[in-house]
Amino acid sequence: MLRTYNPKQVTIIFGVHTLEGFGPDTKVVVARDEQSWTKQVGVDGQVTRSKSNNKSGTITITLMQTSASNDFLSGIAITDELSSAGVLPVLVKDNNGTSLYSAVEAWVQKPSDASFGLEADTREWVIDVAELAIFNGGNNL
Repeated sequence: MLRTYNPKQVTIIFGVHTLEGFGPDTKVVVARDEQSWTKQVGVDGQVTRSKSNNKSGTITITLMQTSASNDFLSGIAITDELSSAGVLPVLVKDNNGTSLYSAVEAWVQKPSDASFGLEADTREWVIDVAELAIFNGGNNL
């Protein structure tokens, strides 16, 4: 059975703003900060696993420097620095499939770095999240 992936069908919503104007390669990377489980092996070979209750993570988004979403994210970062009012929900969804990533509390880690050269460049934004819900699904189409 043939399955189809279309990066344009991956939607990223931060607050009420749907981000757009992504870079040429990786659009978004979603990652937890820690493993769900760690293991420790004693000198006699007995294994103990420990559950991490840390579900924090990051959502890294790459935009073209010409993207209007840079203005939105810059505004949120400035607002948060001035008034601590930049905590918003975030959602990443593959509309062709079942993958879904979300957090109720998310904020811009820092303003993106900037570089200027011969051609248009990208801006990388890291969104920190307090509790990242992850569902890595398949594809419906």
